[in-house]
Amino acid sequence: MKKEKRLDNNIDLFYKRNVNTPRVALCLNFSLNRVEKFPGVHSVMTRLFMQGTQKYTAQELSEEFEKYAIDFICELKQDYLRFKFVCLNEDFLKALELLSEVVKNTTFEDFERELIKMQGEITAELDSPRARALENYYKNMFEGHNYGHTYTKILDNIPNIKKDDVIGAYQAIINDSRKVISFVGDLDFDFVYSNLNKLLGDLPASIEVLPELKKAELNDSKNVEIIKPDLNQAHIVKGWSVPSFDSAEYPVFVLLNIILGASGLSSRLFLELRDKKGLAYVVRSSYETFRLGANFSIYIATEPKNIEVSLDGFDEEIEKICTVLVSDEELENAKNNIMGKWAFTQETNNQQAMLFAHYGIQGLGFDFNERLKERIKTVTAKELITCARKYFNEISVLSVIKP
Repeated sequence: MKKEKRLDNNIDLFYKRNVNTPRVALCLNFSLNRVEKFPGVHSVMTRLFMQGTQKYTAQELSEEFEKYAIDFICELKQDYLRFKFVCLNEDFLKALELLSEVVKNTTFEDFERELIKMQGEITAELDSPRARALENYYKNMFEGHNYGHTYTKILDNIPNIKKDDVIGAYQAIINDSRKVISFVGDLDFDFVYSNLNKLLGDLPASIEVLPELKKAELNDSKNVEIIKPDLNQAHIVKGWSVPSFDSAEYPVFVLLNIILGASGLSSRLFLELRDKKGLAYVVRSSYETFRLGANFSIYIATEPKNIEVSLDGFDEEIEKICTVLVSDEELENAKNNIMGKWAFTQETNNQQAMLFAHYGIQGLGFDFNERLKERIKTVTAKELITCARKYFNEISVLSVIKP
C-alpha cells in the first residue's frame, strides 16, 4: 500500500506499508537553496545536531537513542540535508519525538570542539592518496560552484567559520526549503500521518518551487597533478560533465556506466585494463548525479610506470563505446545487471525510505524509480552511441597523484 499526502504545513509525505516488518524507517529531507557563506559551514552544522538540544544534553540524547535501539543519522548531501531514523514499530513515537527535538531545538553546542575535530578528521582523510586524487578531481570539475567545496577548500576556510554562520545557515534551511518525508514500515497510515502533523506540522511551510540556482558547468579541459614522494601507486581520475537525472539521457548514462565500469568483473574497463593488460587491481567508472550537474568518471590505481598506458586504455575504451554499437547481448546484460543491483539495494525499509525521499526532494516524484526502470528497458544501442559521442569529448578533467 502506498499513499501520498501533505501535512498541514505543505510538507509532502510518501507512505509505503510493508507488512510484517518489525522496524520502520523515516526520512525527513530539507533542500539546500543557498550557497554557503564559507565552504564547510553546512558540514560543521550537520556535525552539531547530535551535540545537544534544549531538552537533552549530548550524552542524554545518545542515551535515549541507545535505550530504544533507534538508529538516528543526520547527513549532508550535495542538494539537501537529511534526518533519518530506523526503529522498532512500537518505538515510532519515541523516535519521532527525538527527531522533532533535534530538528527544532538543536543548540549547536561544542561548536569550537567540533570545528577542531572536523579539521583533524579532514586532514587525516587527505592522507589517503585516493582521497587526494578524487578531491582534486571534484575541486576542478565543479570549480566556482558549491559542489566544488571539497576538503581542501573547507580546510582553507575553517578559520573564517563562526557559530553565528552555522546558526544562520540552519535557520535559512528551515525557513526556506522544500521539505519531504518518506515513511516505510508496518504502521497504520492515519496513525503515522496524525503524529507527523502533531510533531512536525508546525515547521515552516515547505516551498513549492525551488529557486533557480547556478548550474555546474565545465567549459575547459583541466589536467591537474599532485606529487607525493612516498607513494607506491599512482591514482588517476578522468571525467566529463554529463546530463543529470532531469535529462531524458539519464537512463542512457546509467547503462553506459554499467557497461564501462560499474558492473564489476564483467565491465569493459575491468576486463581490458585489469584482466588483459594487468594494469591494476582497482578500475571502475562512476556516474554521479546532482540537481545542478552531473559527472561521469573513470578511476584506476596503478603502478607509476603504467600511468600513460592506463590513460591510453581509458581512451581506447571511450573510443570504442563512441564508434562501435553495443551488441544486443551486452545491452541486455547491462539492463539485467542494473535491475538486479536495484533489487538488492532497495530491499529494506531503510533503503526504500531513503530512495523515496531522495527523489521527492529533487522534485522528480516519489515514483521516479519505477518510471526509470520502465525507461531503462527501452534504451537502444543507438542511444548509447549517440550519447557517448556527444559527451565523451575533449573537455574533461584529469587528476593524477603520483610519486
